[in-house]
Amino acid sequence: MDSVKNMEKHVYRFAGHTVEICSLYPKIHTICSEYRTEQNPELFLSISQRDIDDERRRSEKRELGGYSHDAYLETLAVYRKLAESLIEYDILLFHGSALAVDGACYLFAAQSGMGKSTHARLWRELLGGQVVMVNDDKPLLAISDSGVTVWGTPWDGKHRLSSNISAPLRAICLLERGEENSMEVITAKEAWPMLWRQSYRPTEPEKLKRVLAMTDILSKQARLYRLRCTPDIQAARIAYETMSEGGSL
Repeated sequence: MDSVKNMEKHVYRFAGHTVEICSLYPKIHTICSEYRTEQNPELFLSISQRDIDDERRRSEKRELGGYSHDAYLETLAVYRKLAESLIEYDILLFHGSALAVDGACYLFAAQSGMGKSTHARLWRELLGGQVVMVNDDKPLLAISDSGVTVWGTPWDGKHRLSSNISAPLRAICLLERGEENSMEVITAKEAWPMLWRQSYRPTEPEKLKRVLAMTDILSKQARLYRLRCTPDIQAARIAYETMSEGGSL
């Protein structure tokens, strides 16, 4: 069990909003250090031992290993509370890999283990310095009728790939494994089940309704594609040239 130090608090800026985080352990402040700000906070998040214990029960229920340390579980509790709070601002926590090329964001979604991070790595190999990783696991999406903006966060997966930046969303690509590479445009109706599964879904009914509405807007705002792919660089080439409106290499 981690030893609890004195409560520590700092202010950070996530997805355009300032948040004060008061924690039991310093780990959360280490991972969020690039997002620190001197601005006054709009939101206040304080973590208790009960919040940490709730995260432990969730991880045990999902039969996930390696999540026993309180300091790590506290980072999950912070992000859960942050996601809940930002729903009121039409900001959605989304499970996917987001990268930016020439100022536009491409978001990849798939079932767990289907290769989102691998495909993002292939884009980096293909395009080199043109690619900036926005977030490799849990970006925040600011959703409105005028468009979607993707924001980086420090909750960025096991490879710790993210940037404290934002970029307008150009396209969403749903990844599936295939014996050969093929890509197609899909409808909002076809994409919606996957978008819903990858969206953070709170238990509070009113917030859940709001997430439902945001997911619906997301499905209509974004250009939507399905890529059946192999884990090779040709898959990245096909995806980039298709989604970047005629970009070629």
